[in-house]
Amino acid sequence: MPKPRIKFVCQQCGASFLKWTGKCENCGAWNSLLESAPEVEGRSVVARSTGREIRAERLHDVKVDAVSDRISTGISDLDLVLGGGLMPGAVILVAGQPGIGKSTLLMQIAANVSKSVTTNVTTLPQLKGQSNVTTNVTSDVTLNEVLYVSGEESASQVKLRAERLCQKNNPAENLHLASTTNADDVAATIATGKYKLAIVDSMQTMAMAEIASAPGTVSQITNSANIIIRAAKAANVAVLLVGHVTKEGSIAGPKVLEHIVDVVLQFEGDRYGGFKIVRAIKNRYGSTAEAAIFDMTEKGLEIVANPSAALLAERREEDGSVVLATTEGNRPLLVEIQALVNPTNFGYPKRAASGFDLNRLTLLIAVLERRTKLKLSESDIYLNVVGGIRISDPAADLAVCMAIASAAAQRKLPTGAVCFGEVGLGGEIRSATMVDKRIAEAKKLGFKYAIAPISAARHKFVIGAADLRDALNQHLK
Repeated sequence: MPKPRIKFVCQQCGASFLKWTGKCENCGAWNSLLESAPEVEGRSVVARSTGREIRAERLHDVKVDAVSDRISTGISDLDLVLGGGLMPGAVILVAGQPGIGKSTLLMQIAANVSKSVTTNVTTLPQLKGQSNVTTNVTSDVTLNEVLYVSGEESASQVKLRAERLCQKNNPAENLHLASTTNADDVAATIATGKYKLAIVDSMQTMAMAEIASAPGTVSQITNSANIIIRAAKAANVAVLLVGHVTKEGSIAGPKVLEHIVDVVLQFEGDRYGGFKIVRAIKNRYGSTAEAAIFDMTEKGLEIVANPSAALLAERREEDGSVVLATTEGNRPLLVEIQALVNPTNFGYPKRAASGFDLNRLTLLIAVLERRTKLKLSESDIYLNVVGGIRISDPAADLAVCMAIASAAAQRKLPTGAVCFGEVGLGGEIRSATMVDKRIAEAKKLGFKYAIAPISAARHKFVIGAADLRDALNQHLK
């Protein structure tokens, strides 16, 4: 008998080694090697090729199957992010920080889908001489059955959450609960085709009996996801998978998990308060430029109809406060940027940012010092984006610089002004995208003008500025 060979697999990159080391030689991750099931030498090697020539078709000869109707989640903004709803047979990965509301959102989706009813009506063809008459022959009513599989909670715990969140929808008739960590059983249940939607919470708890490693390892996540995806495609069932994230914010497990699913939804925001944002970072059935903004309430996650007004409701017009006209996907959004500049008590000035990239903040401070007369090398600078929202828009540079300059000079920006524009290393203000949408959102909330790049000055609403010094001289007098 060949001797079984033990190998150690990196949980970050999937590389395998014959012995354990503290650091993965492939990706450099520390303490990421875990022992996997032993392999028998000689069994995993194919002696000769057993493949055969595949039959390829010309592009114009390929027949396209009829696309099934999408399944509405009951949340209009989330349907927009998904590209029109849940595609039958699609596998969607939902990832986010612990406690941010993933299970809450999935329970609301399960309740909405199980509540909806699909009606199929067959009509007779029109009879001769009766052009406006149609006669119903059959009327088939199909209830949308939903399967919710939890590997983290018992069925009774899931029921308590369902009763708290779904009092009006009453999904007890069509929502089926199960508590298991066996991926083979989950795949077999999905393959029956009894359910229109299946939810698996979460992939890090699923395991296959044939694999000896613990749940959450690379081999378990990869193989469990593969058999569930194959079952979903074969039965044409939409599947929602919950994925954990690491402390750095990336999706836990192998990167291949993001590649093999059809859609990846990222749940962002502060778990303790503020708005929650769901955006698609991968979408085979729609755009990745849309975002849904939610607010956590006692009744679950609710769509924020006018997030700009909610974010600016408690704003006080003081020095260091500037309104940024930004975008979340294709949606315009007005956000308050706050800056605080204090003399440092130590030899090294402190820089801190909440909701904005710290490296970008350091760069903008250097540009302000070099291109204007502001002296910031002996000051502590703190930046805050109100509402728990994280800004990655390049056009936020001008608003950040204006807020820091306003706080440093202790001068308020004129009432009714919004800012947007990218700042270059030479201090020049560069153009921004979706100018019309930003201006329309500012006008809707009663703002009087926008401080923006010269390229946007074609709008009467915009006061153009060529560079940072020009913007500061015009508006911080």
